[in-house]
Amino acid sequence: MSIESKADWVGLRAVSEVARQTLALLTREVRPGISTGTLDEMARRFLQSKRARSAPAIVYGFPGTVLISINDEVVHGVPGQRQIQPGDLVSLDVTVELNGYVADAARSLVVPPGADTAHRLVACVRAAFDAALDVATAGTRVSEIGRAVQREVRRHGFAVVKGLAGHGVGLTIHEPPSVPNEWDPTQTDVLTDGLVITIEPMIAAGSGRPFEDSDGWTIRTRDRGLAAHYEDTVVITQGRPVVLTETAA
Repeated sequence: MSIESKADWVGLRAVSEVARQTLALLTREVRPGISTGTLDEMARRFLQSKRARSAPAIVYGFPGTVLISINDEVVHGVPGQRQIQPGDLVSLDVTVELNGYVADAARSLVVPPGADTAHRLVACVRAAFDAALDVATAGTRVSEIGRAVQREVRRHGFAVVKGLAGHGVGLTIHEPPSVPNEWDPTQTDVLTDGLVITIEPMIAAGSGRPFEDSDGWTIRTRDRGLAAHYEDTVVITQGRPVVLTETAA
């Protein structure tokens, strides 16, 4: 969507705050021994208290409230009985609907102690997001976001996960334009003032080639390399984008 009114700003800020708070809650609760299903139930209750809903559940029928992916799982991990273990790399992906508006955010974190590669991946995916933010200005081609992400990820010695991308957002989960995480000369769309998108690098410590698991949802790395994910909902402006779902460092 493109923001066209004060009401749009109000609605997007409200839903983004709920997404931000949900992500912060889950981040605090990730620890060894807790199940992904328990984390999901926490998110469900929190959204219910805010009169908000899980956008993946209502749009796509996702069998959970939030997406929780571990280690070689890149995105779309289904919550369940799996217990988080020391050293796991956990990715939390929260997409919220409130009063007709949608916001989307994700973070990856390492459960101590964690391997060096896991910690470097998490640092890299954030650096890639920041690099993309630096070029995401009205009048710039969308493809420049992918170029910035790809350059930063390669600099750290990792790979962008193939075929996964950010997207427009605001009134539903996935809207135009597609926002690739690699340089794509066929993506000729131009960022416009007020456009709402997600910037979401998804990277891996191996080849970056993904496949869909047998559950029909979870995307894993084919070589079982660790993966990390960072995402925020942003509004394009003539200057630096407004990061609606930004969380404290």
